[in-house]
Amino acid sequence: MPLKTRFRSSKLYISALLPIGLGFAVGILSAVMGIGGGFVLVPAMIYTLGMPTAMVPGTSLLQIIFVAANVTFLQAYTNGTVDAVLAMVLLVGGVLGAQLGTRFGTRLRGEQLRFLLAVLVLAVAGKLAFDLTVRPASLYVVMMGSG
Repeated sequence: MPLKTRFRSSKLYISALLPIGLGFAVGILSAVMGIGGGFVLVPAMIYTLGMPTAMVPGTSLLQIIFVAANVTFLQAYTNGTVDAVLAMVLLVGGVLGAQLGTRFGTRLRGEQLRFLLAVLVLAVAGKLAFDLTVRPASLYVVMMGSG
């Protein structure tokens, strides 16, 4: 492929078109489904780009900062679908969890990180399959919010 580029930190020599395409797909998923992209990006960087597993979390998080900020602005401006108060409360938990996760993650080998990711992906897939196949107790439920 054209545009071969050397990415020194991750020791990759690949076409820049591959990570651009991957980032494009993650941007679409972030905007449409509200996912940060890491759920798709992390396995893709490991298995498609061939990045060392230890480099993936930081690289993924750095690019997600900018994608998520852009998508958040667009969602808030275009659709008005951002609950800023709830986001701030979630942010507190996320920042605290990141402190623990960073310490924990640096103690794990690449194989262990990939195993944890696989367990997470399978758990989410299992929950989705369960929700799609099990008949709910009530087909029609109207939820009443407070306030």
